[in-house]
Amino acid sequence: MVSENHTTTFLLFITTFLFIFRSISAVKFPPRPNTATTNDLDFIRTSCNATLYPDVCFTSLAGYASAVQDSPARLAKLAIGVSLSQAKSTATFLSKLSRSAAVTAVASDGHQTASAAIRDCVSNVEDAVDEMRGSLRQLRDMNGGGVAAARRSVETFRFQMSNVQTWMSAALTDEDTCTDGFEDMEEVLGGVIKRSVCDRVDEVKRLTSNALALVNTYANNGTP
Repeated sequence: MVSENHTTTFLLFITTFLFIFRSISAVKFPPRPNTATTNDLDFIRTSCNATLYPDVCFTSLAGYASAVQDSPARLAKLAIGVSLSQAKSTATFLSKLSRSAAVTAVASDGHQTASAAIRDCVSNVEDAVDEMRGSLRQLRDMNGGGVAAARRSVETFRFQMSNVQTWMSAALTDEDTCTDGFEDMEEVLGGVIKRSVCDRVDEVKRLTSNALALVNTYANNGTP
């Protein structure tokens, strides 16, 4: 049973920690550049309609419309990059939270669930980061141009895109595993931890889900 003093300490710390750290590390989507044309923005909007979270998709990607133009390949890379950036920020947040004095105090009082769930979540999100990096590397290699790109067959394109799809699916699974770890947490602490951790990871999950959908569109409709 977590002592009342430790519970109060934990709640106060979490509130203060989240307010300060989220204000510093939150990923801000760029403002829409003046150089973006209506056609560029329409391409982003139309592409985002294929995702589960089209509003999040458009908001997170519209600022890069002038760079994407009407390229599904650039859009897929961009979507992965945005998700990767948010995932890295979240991994840093969770790592700091796992080492915080309040979480350590609660764990030392015999309540290991919170501390263990956060540590596992750090590992899950870090795995997702690695998988998204692998996806980006594959896409960059594919779209690097030159003779190799020119000679790429449809079969090779499909194989390489299947690798990207596999890695992005694995990243989303790892993010789901993170939040699943908080389902059975005691209510006295679970409410605060679920709001502070799961809400943050859910943001990453939405971006990753959207990125995977755009990758799938590129895989199904793209060309070598």
